Amino acid sequence: MAIDPALVGTELPATTLTVDAGRLRFFAKAIGETNPVYTDAEAAKAAGYRDLPVPPTFLFAIELDGPNPFEFVEKAGVDLRFVLHGEQSFIYHSPAVAGDVLVATPRITDVYSKKGGALEFLVKVTAVTRVDGSAVADLKSIIVVRNPGAGK
Repeated sequence: MAIDPALVGTELPATTLTVDAGRLRFFAKAIGETNPVYTDAEAAKAAGYRDLPVPPTFLFAIELDGPNPFEFVEKAGVDLRFVLHGEQSFIYHSPAVAGDVLVATPRITDVYSKKGGALEFLVKVTAVTRVDGSAVADLKSIIVVRNPGAGK
């Protein structure tokens, strides 16, 4: 089933997350980050941060906190068995730190296909802000959907 291009411009439900210092330490450990700025509040403050800074890729975790982070894909009629992670990129506006309350507001920005419809692409851009509206980052992710029967 082809992804409906009318999805472009669709805003998805926002997710809010209070950044927890313990979770940041765990994330830093999980990704092998050894810089004490990411695990020691005093080292972070000595480096000029208000508290532990959010590691660069942590922001994608905000959207994964929801009960079904891939609900929008399912609602688009996509069979999750054929989904691949295509790409992700970040544009950073300001650092977030432990204690910040962040809001992730995603929207679908593009839908296109290649190889005669055998591969479809769903592009989502998420604006991450603090609750006061100040910009933290823009996250872009591309999901690739294989359509085994298409393009033959």
